[in-house]
Amino acid sequence: MISDSFWKDKRVFITGHTGFKGSWLSLWLLKLGAIVKGYSLLPPTKPSLYEEVGLENRIVSQIGDIRNLESLKKSIEEFQPEVVFHLAAQAIVRDSYDDPIETYTSNIIGTVNVLESIRAIKTIKSVIIITSDKCYQNNDNGKSFSEDDPMGGFDPYSSSKGCAELVTNAYRNSFFTNSEKGLASVRAGNVIGGGDWSKDRLIPDILNALSNNTKVIIRNPDSIRPWQHVLEPLSGYLVLAEKLFEDHEKYSCGWNFGPEPEEIRSVKWILEKISMRYSKVDWSLDGNNNPHESKILRLNIEKVKKELCWKPIWTTEIAIEKIVNWHQCWFSNQGDTNYIFELCMSDIGSYEHALTN
Repeated sequence: MISDSFWKDKRVFITGHTGFKGSWLSLWLLKLGAIVKGYSLLPPTKPSLYEEVGLENRIVSQIGDIRNLESLKKSIEEFQPEVVFHLAAQAIVRDSYDDPIETYTSNIIGTVNVLESIRAIKTIKSVIIITSDKCYQNNDNGKSFSEDDPMGGFDPYSSSKGCAELVTNAYRNSFFTNSEKGLASVRAGNVIGGGDWSKDRLIPDILNALSNNTKVIIRNPDSIRPWQHVLEPLSGYLVLAEKLFEDHEKYSCGWNFGPEPEEIRSVKWILEKISMRYSKVDWSLDGNNNPHESKILRLNIEKVKKELCWKPIWTTEIAIEKIVNWHQCWFSNQGDTNYIFELCMSDIGSYEHALTN
């Protein structure tokens, strides 16, 4: 369970707060009463959830690059946080083929800079590094990855996330074992939710095609992914941050957050469900020679269920319902930041209610 009393007035520093996932985390922390500061590049999309809810006026927000160690370190030192969430990253697989240097410097050097910046700050007790389910060495054999499986990655994005995991583990062993700081890394499934306009992501591509009455181009309809609503892994991150505060030695390790095995679905299944819930999705197969992507991704979540008492709450079907409703409401109320803010708070409230029932 997430403790309101724990988060009340906690000073929380988030990298990547202008992104889709970071914006939702910032909003949830605001609802819990935390004092939030974000450090990130400008929003990666237009529109963006960050701008649609007026987040820059609701938290302390600094636009900056995590690859700039001096700027990042100064920002953290000035804020003196107690909890740090590192989400800032180059997050698109296909972009990693176009610009591997940016991908590696953002995802590896950026992680190094965050860890280096927090080492001497005594107020910090919980640090969570967010990587990806793609950090594992995936041979497309259908294996459900556990936390002790080897890191790897075929493409620049995936391998950069595997490297970020190795960096985190090296810092944990070298600099944090005798400190009072808890340092954990988390790997989530394919995160979906309202307010995501990222390119080359299935749900945004489908919704964009529906709004423009065009066909959506699908690369791999039979690809299988651990889809989950954005609030699912975020709830796990919040629980883990609390646990790190209580016992940094026990919980300083890697963790998987994903759906139940029966909820790991194909791209084609998602297309069919959105067609049923919203409108018929017309799609065609992408005939281009696309770069390699893993066909199957599965996460084993037995560890978090047993040791954190965390489990997924919303099925994939419920997640799709929430997303369709969110975007329908947004479409009718564009530009009303207070309305969109309350729309997000309502979804968070619904999820919190589901947690207690």
